[in-house]
Amino acid sequence: MSPATESATTGFLVWRLSMKWRVAVDRAVAPLGLTHAQYALMGSLYGMARSGLRPSQRQLADHTGLEPLYVSKLARALEASGLVARTRDPDDPRAMRLSLTEQGHDVARRAVRVVQGLLDQMLEPLGGQDGPRARQFAHELATLLDVTLDPHVDPHTENDEEQS
Repeated sequence: MSPATESATTGFLVWRLSMKWRVAVDRAVAPLGLTHAQYALMGSLYGMARSGLRPSQRQLADHTGLEPLYVSKLARALEASGLVARTRDPDDPRAMRLSLTEQGHDVARRAVRVVQGLLDQMLEPLGGQDGPRARQFAHELATLLDVTLDPHVDPHTENDEEQS
C-alpha cells in the first residue's frame, strides 16, 4: 500500500478504485470498439440473455446503475453499430426491449473474457476471484450498493470536517 493511500479517506479510496477500474476497462475493450459504458451495457445484456432475459432499457438502467437517458443513448449508438437490437415492447409501446445481435453477442463474449482477466488481476491480492477474501469484499460492496443515499444533504452545515 502506498503512503498516499494509507491515510486516505474511504470515500477517496472508493473513488480511486472506481476510476482505476473504469480506465482499465476502457483501455481493455477499446480494441473491440467499445467504451467502458458500452461494455457495461453489453456485458449486462450478455449476462441477462444467458439467464433468458430480454430487458427493457429501464430495467437495464436499473441493473447497471446508469441513468435511463444515458442507456437510451448508448443503446441507439450500439444499434447503429450493429451490436444491439432495440424493439418495442408489445405489452408497453413506450418501452424498448434490448438484445444483442449475433455480432453483438460475439463482441460481448470477447469483452467479458477480457474484463474477467482484469478482474483476475485486480483480485489476485485478495486470493483470486473465488477466494474467501474476494467473496467477502464482494459482499461488502453489495452491502454498500444497497444503501440509499440522500442527495439532498445541506452543504451549508456547520460541520466543516470533510465527509468523503
